[in-house]
Amino acid sequence: MRAVTTQLAEKAQSIFADLGYTVSRDGPEFRAERKWRVVYVTASADPESIPERGDYRCFVTWSESVTDLRSRLERVEPDYEWAVIGVEDRDADEYEVHTESTAA
Repeated sequence: MRAVTTQLAEKAQSIFADLGYTVSRDGPEFRAERKWRVVYVTASADPESIPERGDYRCFVTWSESVTDLRSRLERVEPDYEWAVIGVEDRDADEYEVHTESTAA
C-alpha cells in the first residue's frame, strides 16, 4: 500500500508543479503555492481523516475513488474551499477536477 500512496503523491506533486505551483512537503500532505494562494494537498487513495481547517484544500485520489471521497467531504461539510482531483493510474498527465466546493 505504501508504494501506491507514494505513486499517487508523486503524481499529485507533478500536477501542481505543471500548473506553476511551488511544491513543498508538509508532513503527510504538501503545500502548493502560487502568488498569494497556498493550497494544502492530501494525496491518498482513501484519506483516513478529513482535515478540519484550512482555506484551500485539494484531495488527490485515484479516479475510481473520487465518488466515495466526494461523498465523505459533502457529509463532513468542512469550513474551507475544497476540490477533488481524480488521476488515472497509468498517466500523470491525465487527471480531472471532479468537484469543487465553496465554504459557507
